[in-house]
Amino acid sequence: MFNSLIISTLLFSLEKYGERNAFCIEGEYYSYARLKKRIAAVRKVLHNVSAENIGLVANDDLDTYASILAVWMEGKCYVPLHPDQPLDRCMDIIAQVEITTILDSSKSTRYRNNDVIITSTLNDENELLFPQKQTDNGLAYILFTSGSTGRPKGVPISRGNVAAFVDSVEKLGITLKPEDRCLQMFDLTFDLSVQSYLLPLLAGACVYTVSYKEIKYQAVFALLDEYHLTAALMVPSVIHSLRPYMEEISIPEMRYSLFCGEALNIDDAKAWYECVPNASVWNLYGPTECTIYCTAYRMRVFCSDKQTNGNVCIGKAMPGVKTMVIDDKGIPCTTGAKGELCLAGAQLTQGYWNDEKKNKEAFFVANDGTRYYRTGDICACDALGDIEYYGRKDSQVKVNGYRVELSEIECVARNYYNGKKAVVAVVTDRGSGNTIKMAVEQAEGNNGFELKSFLQSKLPSYMIPREIHFLKKFPQNTNNKIDRKLIKEIIG
Repeated sequence: MFNSLIISTLLFSLEKYGERNAFCIEGEYYSYARLKKRIAAVRKVLHNVSAENIGLVANDDLDTYASILAVWMEGKCYVPLHPDQPLDRCMDIIAQVEITTILDSSKSTRYRNNDVIITSTLNDENELLFPQKQTDNGLAYILFTSGSTGRPKGVPISRGNVAAFVDSVEKLGITLKPEDRCLQMFDLTFDLSVQSYLLPLLAGACVYTVSYKEIKYQAVFALLDEYHLTAALMVPSVIHSLRPYMEEISIPEMRYSLFCGEALNIDDAKAWYECVPNASVWNLYGPTECTIYCTAYRMRVFCSDKQTNGNVCIGKAMPGVKTMVIDDKGIPCTTGAKGELCLAGAQLTQGYWNDEKKNKEAFFVANDGTRYYRTGDICACDALGDIEYYGRKDSQVKVNGYRVELSEIECVARNYYNGKKAVVAVVTDRGSGNTIKMAVEQAEGNNGFELKSFLQSKLPSYMIPREIHFLKKFPQNTNNKIDRKLIKEIIG
């Protein structure tokens, strides 16, 4: 499927749409012909690299996108390394995957001890080599998300998983055209970026990118206003931030307005309708483990949308995906009963990277032999089969669309305090996403500045607590455990 649905279609786009724009990056356009030459240049070097998993410094430039496509055409897998995240974290990812070759478009690289290919120094190549033979079982990319052990955990996504996703989106009826102008607002370490560059390129459309250096909602507003984009996938927190400016936003050209990555607030959605009156609006859901997104709800716009506690319904399973809501005993829930949402199907990863313990916790085989993933999300199915979303059952939260294990932040903080307790609480402001706040018990010196500096050296910016509170002693519940609920009320 990957060869026919993706590689062959990409080659078709590169040839047929050579004079059309493939990317608009920081206001500069790059044609499909230019993209083809850069892919060919990277492929020429990769052709002699034996490693299967290739590190990729995730810059916002043409060479980085060309490198992704070159890696795929060589039958290899890319592992994105965020250019602005702590080096220690990136080196941990490199060690976990045993990466030996890194593609970096930067003028200089911080990966001095690795075999680094500086792609910006490569000369253009006009001849695009025939793609390497590849199977759907091989990996397309490995993304690292926040992990409960204090280390990021790898989610390998196969070429078959990506192909199943593309096929499923097409069957939903979401089809782009060469004339479309499409938003790509996500860092390349975030799986929603894959849909945002891949689907437009398959259609011969133009991708308008947002750099990791920019404030997301401001950059999105500027692109929407200047270029009148016709297709956009966004995290809901972006439109919440845009609420004060919505009277200035009018995009009648918008054909598809998609939301994913965190709960969509119904009030924000209703306000957004006025900005995109002709768009098909969708609320999508899916963890990284089930390849980008796997349930879909087409919003009604002029009628009442389904919602629970202010969160828009996440709809039904996309084609090729199975869903099941189970109770604490693993028994499927009846209609309307809340339980944990589980996912199965062709988009599902084969498991975490070198983490059999986590695999046993997260995946299970049902009585009919189907392998499911436990999402940790509390949901319920209504009488029509639509899935209502209630929230998380564990310490995992979404912050600006990023999945964060609070226990990872706690683990890093405990290392700073040589094992002393630290609790991370999340305060949710209705409609505006999550705010991370930390509580520390009896911290000597109560130096929040030094603690925050330490956290910044180990964690990406979206995981840094906005506030740090020092409590003389953590409250305990009747079971003599730390009362996290009460701590959240104290520091909220």
